[in-house]
Amino acid sequence: MRSRLAYSLIVLGILAGAVLLRITDPLPVAGLRNLVFDGYQRLSPRAYDPALPIRIADIDEESLQRLGQWPWPRTALASLIQKLQAQGAAVIAFDMVMPEPDRLSPETLVARLPPGLADDRLKAEIAKLPSNDSLLAQAIAGAPVVIGFAGTERPTVPLAKPKAGFAFAGDDPAPFVPAFAGATQSLGPFSEAASGLASLNWVPEVDQVVRRLPVVVTVDGRLYPSLAAETLRVAFGASSLLVKTAGASGEESFGAATGIAAIRIGDIEVATDGSGQLWPRFTLTDRRRFLPVWKILSGEVPDDEIAGRIVLVGASAAGLLDLRSTPVDAAVPGVEVHAQAIEQMLTGAALSRPDFMTGAEVLYLLVVGGLMAFLIFRAGAAMGAALGALTIAAVGFASWSAYAHLGWLVDPVYPTLAVTLIYIASTVYLYLLTEVERRRVRNAFSRYMSPDMVAELALNPGRLKLGGETREMTLLFADVRGFTNISEGLDAEELTRFVNRLFTPLSDVILAYRGTIDKYMGDAVMAFWNAPLDDPDHAGNAARASLAMLAALDELNRMLAAEAETAGRNHRPIRLGIGLNTGTCCVGNLGSEQRFDYSVIGDDVNVASRLQDLTKDYGLEIIVGESTRRHAPDLAYLPLGTVQVRGKVAPTAIFALIGDADLARNPSFADFLAMHADLETALANGHAERAESLLDAMRGLALGGLSGHLDVLARRAGMRDAGSRPES
Repeated sequence: MRSRLAYSLIVLGILAGAVLLRITDPLPVAGLRNLVFDGYQRLSPRAYDPALPIRIADIDEESLQRLGQWPWPRTALASLIQKLQAQGAAVIAFDMVMPEPDRLSPETLVARLPPGLADDRLKAEIAKLPSNDSLLAQAIAGAPVVIGFAGTERPTVPLAKPKAGFAFAGDDPAPFVPAFAGATQSLGPFSEAASGLASLNWVPEVDQVVRRLPVVVTVDGRLYPSLAAETLRVAFGASSLLVKTAGASGEESFGAATGIAAIRIGDIEVATDGSGQLWPRFTLTDRRRFLPVWKILSGEVPDDEIAGRIVLVGASAAGLLDLRSTPVDAAVPGVEVHAQAIEQMLTGAALSRPDFMTGAEVLYLLVVGGLMAFLIFRAGAAMGAALGALTIAAVGFASWSAYAHLGWLVDPVYPTLAVTLIYIASTVYLYLLTEVERRRVRNAFSRYMSPDMVAELALNPGRLKLGGETREMTLLFADVRGFTNISEGLDAEELTRFVNRLFTPLSDVILAYRGTIDKYMGDAVMAFWNAPLDDPDHAGNAARASLAMLAALDELNRMLAAEAETAGRNHRPIRLGIGLNTGTCCVGNLGSEQRFDYSVIGDDVNVASRLQDLTKDYGLEIIVGESTRRHAPDLAYLPLGTVQVRGKVAPTAIFALIGDADLARNPSFADFLAMHADLETALANGHAERAESLLDAMRGLALGGLSGHLDVLARRAGMRDAGSRPES
């Protein structure tokens, strides 16, 4: 019952989270959906129909070469308007903003003439010429021209009043559409003379791909049409746009303000999303839409390419930086995006996501996800996988069919991912349920063996047998100094708690550095590296673990000191002595058929134990053998000479491990090594005064962990036989 309840709660939690995530629709969810819809458009883009009455007067590279650099004199644009009007253009719409006076206008050129270059009479005659801007305004006034503006996030001077009127059916659409605080607009005479005033904006997405275009926007709270909508209004001779919101006659809202449903322009109705944006089904860029401006002005474009058509004036020249990305093209002229939007409005072939679509996707998620979870619990993961594969194929086919035949955008990815997550969570939960007992056993063994060893045995049960192998290893022995004094006054329970508290952080360090704990021996611990798992850097890991054990011990001492101060008693600092040695040993399951331990034996194990004993004589915390130093040479070591270790015939070179690689590169440590060598020479030669001077200098370097060793050397400096050496 408990497992069934837990399973149900997990499934319900995932379903609730998936539904909430879909409703809030964060950027990753929406972005994934957009990628799918983009893929559909790339697989099946709309076919371009050259019979559609839209053309682009293109400011292309060749037009710039023939007519000069941009911006051209406004007289050139006036000539373009007059030429297009003469050839019978239905509407001329400018995909550009002209906010500043023409710098090539006669009055502007006269003002810029240097003194003395022309007499006053000539200047006066030039000043009488009509300005380029006035000529363009006259041309605009004499033709059906739409002028654009660019909405801005910052407030600006008030934008000219819209040329289009707006009628509403349903809720006020202003709160739903893209909003701008101000606008960059063309000069006042242009806007006043134009037949239409339109927004050139599109609402960029994070990846800067144009997927939707606003049909209406607000600027400082007032509604304005887009370039595509205003161009069609002027072409149809309509005075107003009718905005239908959900809740209007014939539009379902179910009591909710869900936004805009459609916008009527003349005789056509444009379906939009709730924010009043059109979702075009793009074509690949097609040069048949484009008429180079230089050809229009030179009379090389036949009348039937312009007569009765909507002509958008824009730039494809790369240097004018009006390029956009669409789902089917990496870079197209921005004016072509507006042209395609007009084509979509005329043909009604735009894409859409009906209001019920999100609800349908959520319902699919709940039904299929719940059914899959039930089947997995009752019949197993295979049955759930079969259902999942069937539903994924079905929803994928339905999504593609809806796009290809209805122009509907149905998201097949997010519901499928949510159902897949339910499948994974369900199967993982049931698998874990069957693994509970096995995990309990593993946890029990992990209390006595290295976690790596437990994992190795779980993967290779054949290793759980009597016997061993010979391999190079690094051994560690660590012993608590003065344990007898520390344990005085502690009863058995207090002593047990103290030992556990001491060895817990030390054991964590050993395991963190890939070590295997062999055994605890009262106040000591033995560990080794490079078994049961291979560790190429076993000496380095053991050495770094030793340093980390001292750091962990310092932290424990600080905690114990604070507790002692709070309790009003004295604190006796805990100190460790650590011996490290690297050599060839036999490691494996040692013991009897009835009882065995994974352990290590060999002479080099004994050497590591002897080196730990020597830390007392040398007043040091870590002493390592020559082989360990050779395998991990980048750390900071202090040569201690050689000693005769019991069980070894040849003397053994030993070293004090002082710190990490940073300390080894520290100039102060290099100075200490030099002084230490001089001190050994002074002691060997009986130069007590020189030895004392060097000791004072070495203490001044304040290298941590060496005060005890310096005290030992100081005692040697006071001996008559300064050359005596400790032995083990």
